Amino acid sequence: MYFLKFDWNPITGIDIIGNFKLHFYSLMWVVAFSIGWYIMKRIFTKEKISLDYLDPLFIYTVLATMIGARLGHVLFYQSELISQDFFSIFLPFKFKGGFEFTGFQGLASHGAAIGIIIGMYLYRKKYKYKSILWILDRIVIPVASGAIFIRIGNFINSEIIGKITDSNFGVRFIQDQYYKNEIVQRTGIQDVQKAYNAVTDNPQFKNLLEAVPYRHPAQLYESFCYIFVFLILGYFYLKTNKKDQTGFLFGLFLVLLWTVRFFVEFSKEPQGDEYINWFGLNTGQWLSIPFILIGFYFMFLYKSKSTSK
Repeated sequence: MYFLKFDWNPITGIDIIGNFKLHFYSLMWVVAFSIGWYIMKRIFTKEKISLDYLDPLFIYTVLATMIGARLGHVLFYQSELISQDFFSIFLPFKFKGGFEFTGFQGLASHGAAIGIIIGMYLYRKKYKYKSILWILDRIVIPVASGAIFIRIGNFINSEIIGKITDSNFGVRFIQDQYYKNEIVQRTGIQDVQKAYNAVTDNPQFKNLLEAVPYRHPAQLYESFCYIFVFLILGYFYLKTNKKDQTGFLFGLFLVLLWTVRFFVEFSKEPQGDEYINWFGLNTGQWLSIPFILIGFYFMFLYKSKSTSK
């Protein structure tokens, strides 16, 4: 079973010019949005909705997701940016300690969820062809598919890593934050990739590499589970009449996705400086509970005005 243990030290992007790099994590977002657009196009076509509404929906979704995810990360996990590096909150650049293009980093899924709900509300105020819950019942299907690729992007970036494990299924994240400071300090080389090469090529630092612990690939756990969230939503939409029960698919999405997040959190390391641990539950778990409860409400208790008369 040792083939399930491996070192993870990939390049995270392609250098373009100067400090600009094409990050694979950003590419995963592009893939997620592209597939999401295609899925919504199929839904619109199936339900005979004018495709004129599709591109505006896509724009609202992209902006709502990115703004919500970024603000969510800052508020829930890294509020010190407000005073220390304010413009990096809204721009894909780091200004503190030198100007650097960082791409889209520091994004929170809870913030993205809130952003999408607000975005759909604003979209519905301008385009009144269906109710907001009709839109939410369908937009959650491409959102679930996108979540698969976002977590793969996190894995590529060696971020949101898991706790140390002695099981036969573990990954040594050579570039994770728990290891970066030590390897840079021990080698004196500021570039992490070069520092890693020095570690592997120089017997003097071999013990440093061997000291890196194996960790749960929590990002892959989550990504794998989201495949089933997407398939379950697709099944209920295509094979049952639940798509006609207003709010059901939206509620099912909230219950499934945030339940996955709740349990996967047990295998993750704490995230950000705003980490809490109340009654053995961390920030991500406490933030997931309200979404799950809201999901159950829309699945079993909510009655639309049109069906309650």
